[in-house]
Amino acid sequence: MAIYIIVEGKNDRSKLRRLLQEDIRILCTFGTLNSARLEALRKEIKDEEVYLFMDNDSSGKKIRGILRDAFPDAGHIYTRRGYPGVEGTPDEYLVAQLEKAGLEEYIIYPDPPYFVPTD
Repeated sequence: MAIYIIVEGKNDRSKLRRLLQEDIRILCTFGTLNSARLEALRKEIKDEEVYLFMDNDSSGKKIRGILRDAFPDAGHIYTRRGYPGVEGTPDEYLVAQLEKAGLEEYIIYPDPPYFVPTD
């Protein structure tokens, strides 16, 4: 069984790709969602497991609303208001949200940050 995450743009996809194993397929809406793109997403995902991970802004909320109708059984992953979209969300917060969605077995945990001591 395949698992999909739909994000808005390729930068969001790149950010998540570093944190998730290749088994998770990350698809983009590329901003505004027209009927052709929506149909392509439906065709690819079919009845597989899908999560929606949009930016917490008016555009992201609009896209999430359209996708919620298209994929009523989709899981929802949220970034915090104030972060500059999925791509601008710190890795630690993304990991916590992916864990909350039950995807921990697919997460590639980043190494802890290395701090250079200052004198």
